[in-house]
Amino acid sequence: MMKRGYHHGNLRQALVEAALALIAEKGPQGFTLSEAAKAADVTPAAVYRHFAGRDDLLAEVARQGFDIFAALMEYAWAEGQPTALAAFEATGRAYLAFARKYPGHYQAMFESGLHPAAHPDLAQVSAKARAVMERAAQAITTGLPEGRRPPASMVSAHVSALSHGVVELYLRGNGGGSPFPPEQLLEAATGIYLRGLGLLPPDR
Repeated sequence: MMKRGYHHGNLRQALVEAALALIAEKGPQGFTLSEAAKAADVTPAAVYRHFAGRDDLLAEVARQGFDIFAALMEYAWAEGQPTALAAFEATGRAYLAFARKYPGHYQAMFESGLHPAAHPDLAQVSAKARAVMERAAQAITTGLPEGRRPPASMVSAHVSALSHGVVELYLRGNGGGSPFPPEQLLEAATGIYLRGLGLLPPDR
C-alpha cells in the first residue's frame, strides 16, 4: 500500500518541511534521511526520487532560505534609500529578523557544513544574497579615499560575521544572555566598526 506522501502532490516540499522540523529539534546534522522520510510519512525509497542523500535535502532547505534571505536583504537595502548608511543599517536588522523568523533555514544555510560549490543551485542563490550585502558595503565606503577604502567584499564579510556572532551568542542565548537586545548589540558593534573606517563621526 502506498503511503499518503505519494498523493499530496508535492513530496519534495513535504520533505523540506519535515527537514525543517527535524532541524528545529535536532540541528542540521542531527537527523537522517530515513527520519525525514518517516516525518513526511513516505518510504525511504520515495525520498531518493528527489534527493540523493541528506546533504541534497539540506542544500534544498538552504537554497530556499537564501532565496528568502536575498529578498529580505534587497527590501531592507531599498537601493540605498533614504541614505546609504541608513539602508546599510537596515540590512543588519533584516539579518537578525531572518534568523529569528526562519531558524531552520538559517541553520541549514550557515551551520550544516554544506559547501555551496557542491550544489550549483545553492551557490547561485547564496551569491545573490552576498551581492546585495556587497552593494550596500560598496555604497557606504564610496566616499573614502582610495588608499583607505577596504574592498566591499571585506566590509560585507566583517559585518556578516558580526551579525552571525550576535545571532549565535545572543539571539539564541548561547552566550548566556545579555542585558541588551540583539539589535542593539549589532547596531553598536557595527557603529564601532564603521567609525573605525571613518564612516561615522566620533559622537555617533
